[in-house]
Amino acid sequence: MAEAADFQGTRPSPARRWLRRTASVVLGAPLLAGLLTVPAAGAAEPAKAPTGSRTVDVSLDTLSPSVPTEDDTLTVSGTLTNRGKETIDDAEVDLRVGPRLSGRGQVDDAAKRTRYIPGVDPAAIGGKYTVKFPELRKGISQDFTLSVPVDKLGLDDPGVYQLGVSVSGRTGTAPYEQVLGIERSFLPWQPEASDSRTKLTFLWPLIASPHVTAETRSDEQQTPVFTDDDLAKEIAPGGRLERMVALGSRLPVTWVIDPDLLASVAAMAGRYEVQSGDTTVPGRNQASARQWITALEKVVEDGKVIALPFADPDLASIAHRGKTVSGTLSHLQNASTVAATTVETILHVKPSTDFAWPVNGAVDPSIVDVATSAGAHNVIARSDSFREAGQLPYTPTAARPIGGGTTAVVADVRLSTAFDRDMSRANTSTLAVQKFLAHTLTLTEQVPDNERSIVVAPPRMPTTAQAQTMARALEGLSGNRWTQPSDLVAASDEKPDPRVTTRIPRASAYPKKLREQELPTQAFQDIRATQGSLDGFQTILTQPERVVTPFGNAVNRSMSTSWRGRSLEAQQYRDAVRDYLQSLTNEVQLIEKSDVTLSGRSATIPVTVQNKLVQGVDRLVLRLTSDNIRLKFNDDGNKAELPVSIAGGHSQSVKFDTATSANGRAQVTARLYTEDGTPYGEEMTFTVKVSEVTPTVLLVIAGGLLLLVLAGVRMYSHRKRAVASDTANGNGDEPEQPSDPTPDTGPESGAPSGTGEKVDR
Repeated sequence: MAEAADFQGTRPSPARRWLRRTASVVLGAPLLAGLLTVPAAGAAEPAKAPTGSRTVDVSLDTLSPSVPTEDDTLTVSGTLTNRGKETIDDAEVDLRVGPRLSGRGQVDDAAKRTRYIPGVDPAAIGGKYTVKFPELRKGISQDFTLSVPVDKLGLDDPGVYQLGVSVSGRTGTAPYEQVLGIERSFLPWQPEASDSRTKLTFLWPLIASPHVTAETRSDEQQTPVFTDDDLAKEIAPGGRLERMVALGSRLPVTWVIDPDLLASVAAMAGRYEVQSGDTTVPGRNQASARQWITALEKVVEDGKVIALPFADPDLASIAHRGKTVSGTLSHLQNASTVAATTVETILHVKPSTDFAWPVNGAVDPSIVDVATSAGAHNVIARSDSFREAGQLPYTPTAARPIGGGTTAVVADVRLSTAFDRDMSRANTSTLAVQKFLAHTLTLTEQVPDNERSIVVAPPRMPTTAQAQTMARALEGLSGNRWTQPSDLVAASDEKPDPRVTTRIPRASAYPKKLREQELPTQAFQDIRATQGSLDGFQTILTQPERVVTPFGNAVNRSMSTSWRGRSLEAQQYRDAVRDYLQSLTNEVQLIEKSDVTLSGRSATIPVTVQNKLVQGVDRLVLRLTSDNIRLKFNDDGNKAELPVSIAGGHSQSVKFDTATSANGRAQVTARLYTEDGTPYGEEMTFTVKVSEVTPTVLLVIAGGLLLLVLAGVRMYSHRKRAVASDTANGNGDEPEQPSDPTPDTGPESGAPSGTGEKVDR
């Protein structure tokens, strides 16, 4: 009623107003205090220390043997790290084994649990099979090792058992024993070989990102040029690819090889150059390359080799963004054709080229169409893409027909992704191995009477740590107690399960994350432009194979799957290929010509073509075109062309006969063309000035010259007469004498007395 009166404007009593003020102060104080304690904007919240069974981080670094027998002793070692706020007293490390897990789903559920759950996690073995620490200080790590005879683990029927390593202890705030940390793993138990064994195909990929450019040195050997020397690090002892070969040599695997990797290492085995800024330096890792090739050749001589298309082209990118660009599918077909030849030449084994491997085994109708257009009849897919519509209670055989004579070989997603994480930590690697083994055993136990064939497609370019973990997992299966090794060709020929899904996933089901990593359409347009330039360039070469092969391989590398997630590097590689091809094209060019002046009705105009390439060029024509119809070339109008053929490192002067019927200027354009009329290089223009001399002008000039000659003859004759006259008077040949300073005025002088002058005779 009071609240209603307030809303209606009734004035409250003084007592009521006093109560309200008091309440506002009392209630407002906590609110104000709370506001004052709000942390400043951007201040970091202090990290909370883990509590309960997460207080201690338990790292399980080794578990040996991975698959024990009855007479073995199981040894587990690792590290304890106290992540809590208090010291732990009377810490005790125990091994917990059990219960037996039924099915792959229970393996997955057990792997997800991070806390200790009483009643679900088994009791500790205890007794003398424990490790005790008087205290575990905050932030301090302690190593431990537990060893327990297998017959003390309580293992009964064959199967997968949960295994846990826990640490218990007391703290100051919780002075009672409790589990403060636990790490779980799995223990496969199959003391004797099973009557039913699963066929297991494990792909062992040898794939690397592109390292070779389109550039070669201008020598007879065509020395290749590498973008960097990183590939040398991968094939050197201890490198990723060296470890892949060494580990795979003792494992029952199917080798899946990118022929470009073989070609690159083979090129490195000889003379090669490495880009360094604006220049190149000699490569120095020939010994590592030869050693790697020799080791691989020995390993695969009796094994199964699958050759991917050259440079491992990205099938999904081609299907979704590239196939509408003309020429893209022909590049893919060429990459498939080159693959077999490359592998046979280098490894001396005949590979199977009948398989396509899209990224992560994700497929849709367009990807399958692209794969089959390149000649593949088997597509390596994955079970997270080919989902079972019928909810089969077991894992089916990998092979399944998908129409058109094509088989999808569907790899198991759990086994294939078991090694995707960073395996450089011992704990992560050990858990991955045990989980992989657990899944293979539970898979076999699903339907013991139904022997199936399973395929594992691991990471495309596994790290060294991943490769080592994969090898450990396969070594755990070496006793063949519930699996037997198979190869990919045999797996693709297996009889498919009649209840399995055979419908190709829709395009809309393709993972968005993978689609975002694809090469853009512009990439394929760039490739088309480069190929067009290459097609025009090779037609004029006397040795086109010196250019076609390195550039064709570079174009295939531009579509490589390894460019995913590296769009900038992919663009830089394509640009480098285009720019280098342009630089080669520019080595054949017209030499700049100055303006030409013609005097008369006809003359010859030379135009020089220069070839700086190592090899010769022919099947070129040089065409001159004038904008003045009165200026004619070779009696063939104002347009004319002549063939051009130049040896490497030389120039040729091409001469055009020119005729004109009038004075004036003419703009002449010179340009090279291929035989099919395609323009080659840049055009060149120069001016021809015509100055015609008429007969009248010639007569005037001749008359003037005649007058000059006659005048000269007259002057010569006059001079000759004058000389003759002087001679006749006695002065002709007398040398000039100096005059006597004292004239003779005497009677013998013959002059009148009293005068100082001579008298001529």
